[in-house]
Amino acid sequence: MKRLSISAAVLVAATLAVSSAQGQAPGDKPAVVRLDPALDALVSPGAKLELVKSGFGFTEGIIWVEQGKHLFFSDIAANVIYKMTPKGETSVHLYRSGYTKPDIWRAGAEFSNGKEPGDPLFEKFYMIGSNGLALDRQGRLIIATYSGRSIDRIEKNGKRTVLADRFEGKQFNGPNDVIVKKNGTIYFTETFGGLRLGEKDPGKGLEIQGIFMIKDGKVSLIIKDIPSPNGLALSPDEKFLYANGSRAKYVRRYRVLPDDTVTDSQMFIDISGDKTPGITDGMKVDAKGNVYQSAAGGVWIISPEGRHLGTILTPELVGNVEFGDPDHKTLYIAARTSIYRIRVNTAGIP
Repeated sequence: MKRLSISAAVLVAATLAVSSAQGQAPGDKPAVVRLDPALDALVSPGAKLELVKSGFGFTEGIIWVEQGKHLFFSDIAANVIYKMTPKGETSVHLYRSGYTKPDIWRAGAEFSNGKEPGDPLFEKFYMIGSNGLALDRQGRLIIATYSGRSIDRIEKNGKRTVLADRFEGKQFNGPNDVIVKKNGTIYFTETFGGLRLGEKDPGKGLEIQGIFMIKDGKVSLIIKDIPSPNGLALSPDEKFLYANGSRAKYVRRYRVLPDDTVTDSQMFIDISGDKTPGITDGMKVDAKGNVYQSAAGGVWIISPEGRHLGTILTPELVGNVEFGDPDHKTLYIAARTSIYRIRVNTAGIP
């Protein structure tokens, strides 16, 4: 993940940039770069990017909750999970969403806004909160706690259950993203990102990074060919698993077997040649199998065949995306300090 700013100056700049995109006056930068005519069926030429709400630390893990018609998302810097309505009305849903122990000053990797320490606008913070979020088929919240180094579930009564925090006796270092299959199988990515000193941290548990599966209470390592694994998504029929790496800047596709393990690792799309700021982080898939992937410049829209159809431009680096609203045709974008949205023509997977 890239460094970011939470200063008032950057927030104002982001808002102004979005306002420009909304107006789309002649000569203004459009909200969407169209690379293929097939994009028109997914995002209308006149679609506008809107700012829903700003002023957060580091937004991630955004999900739509159908039952309550609202969003949940992590603010990693604040160590909370927020609840937000489509109108932008926001409240804290869960405090201490990631690291929960008393010695919180020891947790989380240090980030800054990239400015020099002598600059009056220089700011830094620690990534102590949760990252990826998902819902299981009972509507319970599943959390990749990141600096908490576990996959947790929030029960209906509010109790927190640790589903997994170790593999072969060694502690996880930074569960990043998490998704749930229709049958209840959980997939998640494991990184060194939850540690104060990353891979060199003396408290490191596992020596490897990979993609893991929780099924029937058992934790299994299923993918280990992606450095610094990050985002995950399933195809509409759940026959394919998509996974990416933030350092590698590409997406791989795997065939899902009947036992929920995967095989046949293939390159789906490689964005490493695009030097525009932005990494392969969170992603979602629409009902027709198109992948909406955070990447260079904003959100890349990729056909099921791996063809880059176009890019939704964003004024901040994107962490994750989610289809929301009752018709699932609004793409919500968690981009560092803000939540944005844009209307699309093809619904996301409910």
